[in-house]
Amino acid sequence: MEWKGRRGSRNVEDRRGMGGTAIMGGGIGGIALLLVVMFLGGDPSSILNGIGDSSENTSYVETEQDKELAEFVSVVLADTEDVWHEIFEEEGLEYREPTLVLYSGSVQSACGTAGASVGPFYCPGDEKLYIDLSFYQELQDQFQAPGDFAMAYVIAHEVGHHVQKLLGISDQMAAIHSQVSEEEYNKYSVRLELQADYFAGVWAKHAQGMGVLEKGDLEEALNAASAVGDDTIQKRARGYVVPESFTHGTSEQRKKWFYKGFQSGKIEDGDTFNANDL
Repeated sequence: MEWKGRRGSRNVEDRRGMGGTAIMGGGIGGIALLLVVMFLGGDPSSILNGIGDSSENTSYVETEQDKELAEFVSVVLADTEDVWHEIFEEEGLEYREPTLVLYSGSVQSACGTAGASVGPFYCPGDEKLYIDLSFYQELQDQFQAPGDFAMAYVIAHEVGHHVQKLLGISDQMAAIHSQVSEEEYNKYSVRLELQADYFAGVWAKHAQGMGVLEKGDLEEALNAASAVGDDTIQKRARGYVVPESFTHGTSEQRKKWFYKGFQSGKIEDGDTFNANDL
């Protein structure tokens, strides 16, 4: 992705090195559960508040790679702002820009306290995206999804959840949650996450139109979408999959809906909730 020397967003809040308490409860099993429930945008409040804390955040020292990554995510956020302002204006709506919070180790949000192990997430309560930049290395090493556009996909997905919040979809989901069983709600959650993937694809389509995509960028994003499918994550963590517990969609579904958004570029084609074939 062509990003160096381009405008960065003013909506970046840097909390790295501010200290706090990291969530460590549950060991490997707890971390795996958090990844499955929250990875790439799930509402963390239901699980974060139920997990104890146990270790102090370590001191943070910014490296040159960290500095470059911070600049990169700021540029990607700025691009999402440009794209969604344009799309919302076309729909007769007003886009309210979210804030991206950079943190190290752990962070306090309106949804609770989160450790870096949960991965990037969006909190609808304060309309902020949260990311520990060390996740970029995890994306490459643990998820085998290298490349700057893989990271751009992650940010665009979180912004997709913000779009859902502005469109009232998040509030509808909250109302549904209190009316159905957890297993039934998981099905709605999958559709919510796939729609956020679709919105990420819509952004990528517009980014292509801006001339900032490079050869291989689309493949990097599709690879990242595949790497964070529920089936792939559960198989890595447990050695087997439990389909009824899926909350984000399979690898194939996530790739499919991101690519649909990339092909369409239009917000109205992303109604995953009424789609017969996910």
